[in-house]
Amino acid sequence: MVLGFSIALIIFSLLMILLVLLHKGKGGGLSDMFGGGAMSTGGGSAVAERNLDRITIVVGTAWFACIIVLGLVLKYKS
Repeated sequence: MVLGFSIALIIFSLLMILLVLLHKGKGGGLSDMFGGGAMSTGGGSAVAERNLDRITIVVGTAWFACIIVLGLVLKYKS
């Protein structure tokens, strides 16, 4: 059980790093590298940013829950 949550925590951590780097900051970001800055003034980039926000929140919540569960399992294991 500990191994499973440890692997999940590593995967969620890597996903969080990737998702945070994809967000557009003040001066752009890695999202510009993948075509975010070259989009037209239509609603395409706003929808993509909104979806990226939602995915980041879901992965962040799963990451946090994984940390809590892993901490509880390790606490009661010993």
